[in-house]
Formats: sequence, structure tokens, C-alpha cells
Amino acid sequence: MNRVVGLETEYGCLTNDPSGPPSAVGRVRNWIFDRARYGLPDMHQRDWDEPAGNGGFLFNGGRAYVDMGHLEYCTPECLSLIDLLRYDRAGDAILVQAVKDLRLSDQVSFIRNNIDHYSGATFGCHENYLVRRSSTPITETNVLSLLAFLTLRQLYGGAGRVGATPGAELRGDLIRPGADSHFQISQRADYINNDLFEWVQFNRAIINTRDEPLADARKYRRLHLLHGDTSVLPTTLLLKVGTTSLVLDLLELDRMPRIVLADAVLSFRGMSHQPDGPWVATLADGRRENAIELLFQFYEAARSEFNGRDEETNVVLDVWQETLTALGKQPEALVGKVDWITKRWLFQQFIEREKIPWIDPWLRAQDLEFHHVDPARNLGLALAQTPPAWEITADDIAEATRHAPTNTRAQIRSHIMHQLKHHPIRYFVDWEVIDAEGINSLNLLNPFESSPDTVENWCKQLNSTKN
Repeated sequence: MNRVVGLETEYGCLTNDPSGPPSAVGRVRNWIFDRARYGLPDMHQRDWDEPAGNGGFLFNGGRAYVDMGHLEYCTPECLSLIDLLRYDRAGDAILVQAVKDLRLSDQVSFIRNNIDHYSGATFGCHENYLVRRSSTPITETNVLSLLAFLTLRQLYGGAGRVGATPGAELRGDLIRPGADSHFQISQRADYINNDLFEWVQFNRAIINTRDEPLADARKYRRLHLLHGDTSVLPTTLLLKVGTTSLVLDLLELDRMPRIVLADAVLSFRGMSHQPDGPWVATLADGRRENAIELLFQFYEAARSEFNGRDEETNVVLDVWQETLTALGKQPEALVGKVDWITKRWLFQQFIEREKIPWIDPWLRAQDLEFHHVDPARNLGLALAQTPPAWEITADDIAEATRHAPTNTRAQIRSHIMHQLKHHPIRYFVDWEVIDAEGINSLNLLNPFESSPDTVENWCKQLNSTKN
């Protein structure tokens, strides 16, 4: 990609232990950092709700911690889509191993979805994209065009959901004729309240406007998205992130299609409840346009600017075109590629075979199994159809649980952490800074700097503390 990208996944936890999910989550979190198994625990309180020991950074450059009761895993900074897939799956692999080693397999399951079918709670998948503060200002028109794209991309990025949030119809989501309350495209749609907003809790927005770059603030900002679903199928994950990255390339070049929705939030919610279509978006000027045709405008702009730039870009463009074409003509061709289409097709077979309605609790249980972190139980991965360029092996994932990407600052962070684990001194590790007792702070403000040689002097100072 033309930027650093990272994902944050909040895992749902199912358990039959009387002590409940908090106990299971805490035991797994402690297992991850016990004796520096996968990383180093935080030695300082990071925030009011993150005391020392609540989590820490991992040797693969990522981070794991408990956030409002959920175990959250953050990938390291990634420059390629294949790396992003490897490190996203590494989080699952660590949890699978933890449950096995702790002998909790009969009691605990972790689920990479975004809703609790029983309490109505939601938990997120956050996407982070490094955006350059270029000499070309980001205009309001470009932001509104980005908002339109992020709203419409659910047609190939949605995870699918059995049921709807209680009371959703009271907010206008299900008013449209033909709306479906039994299955919808997006898991997060019912919970999105704003088009743009700064804070992430209780007033969730399609675009989060918080300016927290975690890098050199003079050069970069971080686009923090929380409206998307956690993806199961590799094609869904990489198509979702790859196309968003290309659209941000267009934004930085001021080449965005001029598309502005009349109401992005209502479009987002309403479209989610229309799994059979028609997918029509109302624009700010009152026109009603086919949502797939609007997405094709983003595709055509990206193809015109970036086709032939590199192999990864070409693969994204090819898969994007194939997906949009299939959505308009033959959605079932996307089984094994797009999460929500795959889930709906699978569950329709299940309903017909078992002769049960969509509201049967059994189906909601199957919905969770579609998102299980264990590949042996995951119903979605069993149907995966992944382009050869995006195929990874179990060995690739295992490697990603231990080692950082070699082309971002994550490698430097990992290198230093491996040295810190041998020093009985207090330290503080964060995305863009590392502190160790008695040594000046080490700033990692350039996300693209990857060579440990650049911090050799700092490491020498660290090693001198042994004496």
C-alpha cells in the first residue's frame, strides 16, 4: 500500500464458567504476557481505565490489552495487504493457543464479530490509515466524497448479521419498503449515530475526526474508522482495506469523484437492511443513484490513476472490479469472498434443511460460529475462496505471532523490546515513543523507518545499564 495501516479487533468472549467472561479474558491476557511469552506488559498506568498490567506491546510489533471488558488485539503497522492479513490472523492464533494451553477449550470461545445477540451491545473493529498532510488541502467536498465511499463500501465489506438491534425501526432504519429485520448486511450499521464526530463511545461516527497521528504530527494524521465490521474471509478484509487505501490515495491527489450523499447515516443504516437490494443512494442534490454505479466511479478513478503502479494495486483493482460486477449481476458468485453474502447463503441452506425460521435462536448461535477464532470451528473460513496473491499458510501466521514486519517501525519496536526483557529496569513502550529508566526517550515518529541500526546508540545506552 501507499501508507501504513493497522487494525484493532475487539473479541467477543463466550464462556460457561460461572465467573463469566472477565475471568476468562483476564486469564488469557495474563497468559500472553507471562514470562514474556508474546510481549512485555505495561509497567505504568496508560490511562484512567488502563492500569499497569492491563495489557502491553507484543514482540510482533502489535499490542494486546483489555478494553472495557473485551480483549483487544492491534496489529503492528503494515505496509502491504498480505502483511495485514497475516498479522490480523496472528491475533486469532494467539488466542487459540492460549485457550488450548490454559485447558479452557470446553469453557471459553473467542469470537471476531461486532455484536452481542443477547444484550444488544456492540464492540468494534477499528481501521487506522496514515494520511499525509500534503500541500494540497483536504477540502470539504473531498471529505464528503470519502464519507460517501465509506458508507457504500459495506456492500462488499459487511460481515452480515442475523436480526436487528431492538428498537432500530423506531430510529427510521426499517421504514423503507421491503426492509429486512431478520438479516442485514452490516453488524455496525444500527449503532452508527453521526457522519463525523470526534469521540468513539456512545456517539459513533462513520468518520472519526480525532487528530491523533501517533507519528510526526507535522507530516501525518491518522484516519481512525470504527464503522466497519470485523472481517472473516480474506477477500473481504483485503478488499475493504485495499480499496479504502486507494481512495485515500485519490484524496491526497485531489482526484476524488464528486459524490455527496443527502444523509450518510440513514443511507448506511437503510442499505444494511436491504440485503436483496435495490441499493439506491439519495444524493445531496436530490438524485437517486444506483449504489454500485457510485462505487464504480471510485473504482474507475483509482484505475485511471494507479493501474500498473505495482502488483498489489493491480490485484486490488481486479478484485474490486470483479466484486462490483458480481454484486450487480450475480451476488451468489461472491460466496466464499464477501462475508455477508457467504453467511446469508450458508444460513439459507441451513434454514431449508432444518426447517427453522430466521428468528430461531439456533441460527444466532450459528452466526457466532461463523466468526470463531479457531479455523477448525469457523464456518466462514471453511468456504473461503481467496485469490492466489492473498493466500497465506499456517506457518505464515505462526511467524507473524512472533516477529514484526520488516518494513515499518514495528521492527524497531520489536528489536528494542527483545532487549528490554533482559533488563530489570522500568520502561514505557508506546507506538511512537519508548522510554527506559535513566535513558533519554526514543522517538519513533517516522512509521516508515524500519532499520534497528538507526537506534544503535540508544540500545548501547540500554545495554550499559547492565553494568
